[in-house]
Amino acid sequence: MSRETSQKAFLEAQELIPGGVNSPVRAFRSVGGTPIFITEGEGAYLRDVDGNSYVDYVQSWGPLIFGHRDESIEAAVIEAVKHGLSFGAPTEAETELAKLVVSFFDSIDKVRFVSSGTEAVMSAIRLARGFTGKDDIIKFTGCYHGHSDALLVEAGSGAATFGNPSSPGVPADFTKHTLLAEYNNIESVKKCFADSKNIACVIIEPIAGNMGLVPADKEFLHELRQLCDEHGSLLIFDEVMSGFRASINGAESITGVKPDMVTLGKVIGGGMPVGAFGARREIMAMLSPEGPVYQAGTLSGNPVAMAAGYAALKKLKDNARVIAVLEERAKRLVTGMQKAAEAEGIVMQIDVRGSMFGFFFNEAPVKNFADAAKSDAELFAKFHAAMLEEGFYFACSLYETGFISTAVTDAMVEDTIAAASRVFKAIKNG
Repeated sequence: MSRETSQKAFLEAQELIPGGVNSPVRAFRSVGGTPIFITEGEGAYLRDVDGNSYVDYVQSWGPLIFGHRDESIEAAVIEAVKHGLSFGAPTEAETELAKLVVSFFDSIDKVRFVSSGTEAVMSAIRLARGFTGKDDIIKFTGCYHGHSDALLVEAGSGAATFGNPSSPGVPADFTKHTLLAEYNNIESVKKCFADSKNIACVIIEPIAGNMGLVPADKEFLHELRQLCDEHGSLLIFDEVMSGFRASINGAESITGVKPDMVTLGKVIGGGMPVGAFGARREIMAMLSPEGPVYQAGTLSGNPVAMAAGYAALKKLKDNARVIAVLEERAKRLVTGMQKAAEAEGIVMQIDVRGSMFGFFFNEAPVKNFADAAKSDAELFAKFHAAMLEEGFYFACSLYETGFISTAVTDAMVEDTIAAASRVFKAIKNG
């Protein structure tokens, strides 16, 4: 499979764009080789500049639950474009999408649209601080909530739970209010609350997708809810990735735990840049212009993006069984790959939540980031490269989640399993 044109395109991009990409994981650094440059997507397939086709298990990192170029979403976007690209003024499309979002979540009475998941989380945390009058936040190692300063943290030294900056350009003063806990470890959360009486919120991916797919234990989330209630802190579920992917009614419908706030993205834009955050009425009443907590954005509620998001969510609502169908298909995919790996003496851990799937080349089940970090990165890189050669596009990092779309057929799943079997045999034989 030739990728000569992609190689040339990457060299040119590196002269003009840092690292040649506009989001770091796309550079293929963790899997080696050259990133493929895409010309188009259709249904389950991506096509690159060299004319190669791949069954796509990334789906733009989640938004495309109905695959590339879904007819209803495409038609909605084209119709919206005919009336203008942006107005910087209210449209009824915003209200219609808001009605849909609110209808799915028991925990949301009102919602504010923004342009990205990062912006949604950043704004939600500001609102939580404004509502509680407190400054500190708790996040979990391995959970990614965007690249805002307060959330780019690493573990503090010694016994400290307060985070240190994990990126140059982030002042320590910006992260001193961020405390780090271990995912699925309630004792680490209790320590954070013991270290600070000033915690505004706890933010968590209830179904983590940025250390691979690692769902939070139900008992852990229930205890987290109790701790937040005891200390007067808000519980924020970051469902930018899992929202409408794991369940159409959010993680709260799976876990039985009701958050105070929810952040959303990906599917609610149907492939366009949309983020959102929502909460019960009294929390959202603190948000400007209704309240004193300021948040704004020129392209927030963009009419074209709202049209795409509405078309995607309306289609989901009208086809509620989609998630169950995709979950069954995703389970068949990873179970088949696991059996193929085991046949060659390779241990693979797997998990599925709705249309999200994950796998680790790891000797033990993965419950947190420390567990995920023990996975065989070299083996994953070999698997990724070989599956690309077979025509299957998986996430280019072992710390990312896979996504299945309605465009992926049962036959494609069986073809993927067969390809994985060939790849594992080749890896085993050196």
